[in-house]
Amino acid sequence: MASATATYGQKESSDQNFDYMFKILIIGNSSVGKTSFLFRYADDSFTPAFVSTVGIDFKVKTIYRNDKRIKLQIWDTAGQERYRTITTAYYRGAMGFILMYDITNEESFNAVQDWSTQIKTYSWDNAQVLLVGNKCDMDDERMVSGDRGRQLSEHLGFEFFEASAKDNINVKQTFERLVDIICEKMSESLDAGDPAITGAKQGPQLTEQPAPPHQDCAC
Repeated sequence: MASATATYGQKESSDQNFDYMFKILIIGNSSVGKTSFLFRYADDSFTPAFVSTVGIDFKVKTIYRNDKRIKLQIWDTAGQERYRTITTAYYRGAMGFILMYDITNEESFNAVQDWSTQIKTYSWDNAQVLLVGNKCDMDDERMVSGDRGRQLSEHLGFEFFEASAKDNINVKQTFERLVDIICEKMSESLDAGDPAITGAKQGPQLTEQPAPPHQDCAC
């Protein structure tokens, strides 16, 4: 298990434009819609054309949660096996993961367990994960039921969403819930005096708030 970096939840004294910066990775098999999901969230745009991500790319988005300005550095990773060594190098220091499969692709769902193992292997203990079944707008071509997605998420200990980048269903909600979970874990770590957290210069502690309600895709 990779060790935690001291920058987790760190308040950047050199840049007062944000209170915290979180590194988030979107991972999963090729063609599950990771890039489209990121573009929908960061730019509110969608293109049906599939262009395979080469290696890794990222976008930055700043949001307000819990009265704090949080800068998200969201990494879009390539799903192909040949890029695996490159992408897993970015797991270290990531505070959150969106582990994505395509509800119309059984193989992508079956690969979730392997992706989960990679997270455990290459990231650190406090990394938070959401499981997302993407493309729920394509219900006529569904191969993976919502119940199976929920059962797997419960088995893995992850929260679960079904979403659609195309129809903009649960995209914002997924990211905001992941940020809230990271904030909650960071607050708990600060309270517990985790040396990996308290060793860094901290900003004001984030307050916990109840988990916002979310809906599964109703396409």
